[in-house]
Amino acid sequence: MGFWEVTLSLLGGLEYTCLIFALTLVLALPLGLVISFGSMSKFKPLAYVVKTFVWIIRGVPLMLQVIIFFYVPGFLFGTPVLSRFASVVAAFVINYACYFSEIYRGGIESIPKGQYEAGQVLGMTKTQVFFKVVLLQVIKRIIPPMSNEIITLVKDTSLARTISVYEIIWKGEAFIKSDGLLWPLFYTGIFYLLFNGLLTVIFGKLEKKLDYFKS
Repeated sequence: MGFWEVTLSLLGGLEYTCLIFALTLVLALPLGLVISFGSMSKFKPLAYVVKTFVWIIRGVPLMLQVIIFFYVPGFLFGTPVLSRFASVVAAFVINYACYFSEIYRGGIESIPKGQYEAGQVLGMTKTQVFFKVVLLQVIKRIIPPMSNEIITLVKDTSLARTISVYEIIWKGEAFIKSDGLLWPLFYTGIFYLLFNGLLTVIFGKLEKKLDYFKS
């Protein structure tokens, strides 16, 4: 098995890795914000339910959640409700939304209440104050922890192979079974390093653009 053949095969797996990554971000980022509002709600029963849900999701391994999403509906209804790929995406979105919600919550609660009061004095609604005054400051403060979670997400995509979704690690492992080759599995590490290197550069530039917001 030649180098280029292995590379092309791994690139095929990388396509699924990137798709899982992109769908998780697009769906989990806004969902995490919604969950954070629920956990900060002044309606105590709602806040309690949301916080308990977040605690459960953050406390159970993501790999187990992927398995639950795919296999448990099959046991209950006699047939899988979601495809393998959809099960992976659903598990990832809910898991990362809960982690993101805690980052959002910490960022929102770190903004002095005086800024909300000042905005209301100027005739702005609470919604206007949040989106026009507070949100960009929150983004500035949550970029470092958020970037760590997103980089972790890149590596966590390898858990998709648990239910035979053919991402890049699965492709690398396939060469061990079919050709007795171990090096393609280690070669996948180069793809992860390049992916995470690109994300590190992007987040670094984003932080610099938001430097005018002083903590």
